[in-house]
Amino acid sequence: MSTIENPLYTKVAELLEQARKQVVTAVNLAMVHTYFEIGRTIVEDEQQGEARAEYGKKVLKELSVKLKERFGKGYSVENLDRMRYFYKSYQPSISSTVLTKLEGTEKQIIVKQQKPSSETISFTLSWSHYLVLMRIDNLQERRFYEIEATEQNWSLAQLNRQYHSSLYERLALSRNKEDVLKLNEQGHTIEKPQDLLKNPLTLDFLGLGEKTSYSESDLEQGIITKLQEFLLELGKGFLFEARQKRFTFDNEHYFVDLVFYNRLLQCYVLIDLKIEKLTHQDLGQMQMYVNYYDRFEKQLFEKPTIGILLCKKKNNNLVELTLPQDANIYASEYSLYLPEKKLLQQKLNEWIAELENEKEN
Repeated sequence: MSTIENPLYTKVAELLEQARKQVVTAVNLAMVHTYFEIGRTIVEDEQQGEARAEYGKKVLKELSVKLKERFGKGYSVENLDRMRYFYKSYQPSISSTVLTKLEGTEKQIIVKQQKPSSETISFTLSWSHYLVLMRIDNLQERRFYEIEATEQNWSLAQLNRQYHSSLYERLALSRNKEDVLKLNEQGHTIEKPQDLLKNPLTLDFLGLGEKTSYSESDLEQGIITKLQEFLLELGKGFLFEARQKRFTFDNEHYFVDLVFYNRLLQCYVLIDLKIEKLTHQDLGQMQMYVNYYDRFEKQLFEKPTIGILLCKKKNNNLVELTLPQDANIYASEYSLYLPEKKLLQQKLNEWIAELENEKEN
């Protein structure tokens, strides 16, 4: 009997593959915790020294030579310095247990100091991931990418791509202040239609930026060809259903460019592609598409259909004036290039400052 068709072989092979992945994961996490402890040991030794400026040149060099003799490659001065920086980046500023006792009307707070160690910090990613993360100075932004990389099982390449595409800033600029705080604490949560939006949607992977001109068909074909990358850019919970989905009404045929389903929101998501200026006719057409799906496709247990017009330049005033206030339709810009991270960071800081001023006034 062929081993490929043998169900016993298939089950046993799956168990072994799963065990192999678990072993690799366990080894990777053990190394991350070990590197953190090495970094802590180096920092503590450095703090006791008198000539700190000479520390990296002399002490780390001697340590590197001895470690490489005993444990092989991987312990260069540069790598040891990375472990040192890793500890300094991830050590808790205050690690304490707070106990509260009520005695009459007075409240007594007892604080028990704890020494930070790898046992009190939960690491979930590989060392390669943390080499990227610890270079992010903004602690809220770093925490966001750590949560997302863990929950979405991002590869190192995916983490790099999402960081350099400024995912954090693009999501934050599409939200109110309270939702920005949730990004820092919980990652990208999908609870309402607005949570799907990014400002802008980055489609650099299509390669259309190199062309002097392109059509909506080129844009659509590029998305279908790079569907996996497009789903990653769309975000959590998206399933692809169809392109140029036809429906007939009053003997007229209509075509929706792209039809997706979001399993987290439990609803259809219709996307129409526009390379020209957004018009009120475009919005009206999408409203008809959404109405049709709500009336003839949506099941009773499903949420209302969402319509997204993906365009080069959105016009919020036109959207608000054309559509009812409760319309489940949104205009979202796309970019064929990776955005300038510093520019988006500046916009985000200015936007947060404006919100703070409005709150104070």
